Amino acid sequence: MRRVPVSTGVVAILVALLAAGFGAGTGHARDRFVRADDGARVVAEQRIAPNRLDLTIDSPALGTTAHVRLLTPDGWSPGRHDWPSLWLLHGCCGGYTDWMTYSDVAQLASLRRVLVVMPEAGAAGWYSDWWNYGRGGAPRWETFHTTEVRQIVERGYGAGGRRVAAGLSMGGFGALSYAAGHPGLFRAVASFSGTVHPLLQVPGGPGPDWFLNLDRTQGVDPYAVWGDPVRQRTVWAAHDPTVRASALRGLPLFLSCGNGEAGPYDPAGAKDPNEAYFERQNRALADRLGALGSPVLTDFYGPGTHAWPYWERELHRSLPMLLAALAG
Repeated sequence: MRRVPVSTGVVAILVALLAAGFGAGTGHARDRFVRADDGARVVAEQRIAPNRLDLTIDSPALGTTAHVRLLTPDGWSPGRHDWPSLWLLHGCCGGYTDWMTYSDVAQLASLRRVLVVMPEAGAAGWYSDWWNYGRGGAPRWETFHTTEVRQIVERGYGAGGRRVAAGLSMGGFGALSYAAGHPGLFRAVASFSGTVHPLLQVPGGPGPDWFLNLDRTQGVDPYAVWGDPVRQRTVWAAHDPTVRASALRGLPLFLSCGNGEAGPYDPAGAKDPNEAYFERQNRALADRLGALGSPVLTDFYGPGTHAWPYWERELHRSLPMLLAALAG
């Protein structure tokens, strides 16, 4: 048997140990040290650009791995710091890279002193710990975001305790649902074309079945998420921001939506019945907050469909409120 020189063997062992500790693509070993309380941990990092970092998190809440993209501020470095954070939540049928792909968020000078957190949420995960026919268990998207991701970015990636959130469609629902269920988590919330009243039944029109049908198109068992909207109505109500509006009282909120008619970013004659349904939901939430004496900024801008040019514009319009809350 050929003998390996001692020095060569030592070097090989050191290389192997170092390789095991480093996250992919960055040379940082934080995956060994940065963990959430339940054991969730970063298992890989990938530097996409000088100010863009992708994390892969092994998540007990999900029973699998999931991703988070960070848009890091000027002067950022890993470790414990106190950067204010903006959580940007994606919509249904999309993914955690959508905000970077379809909007100009990476070019906004006003965010160069903010850590932007963009977590994966499943194509139709509904920002919820799923009911799963009363059994609970994975996927638990709410736990993944509000506990695992939050603890990891605060313990190893510079996020402080000042947070705001904005989201589109399903992500608007998520931002409001998390704010209602976790008082103090966010200092302000913005929702763009959000699905903010899942229990709303329009006479002769869409209602909770709209959500069930959408889930089916994504290959999701629609009754696994919140159950049946009649038999498990209490579960649905516990995830309905309009039903839970009293939990949002006093929180700075921004709600925006189009009416489904052709707007400035649409071809002539376009119609979007889904956006029209969402506008009714958002108006119902705004009315409920008004009845509670809780001020809310609204931009029900009339003509406009469920499309990215409107959500990018509404992010711009909501940022003064969000950034003021971070600075306050």
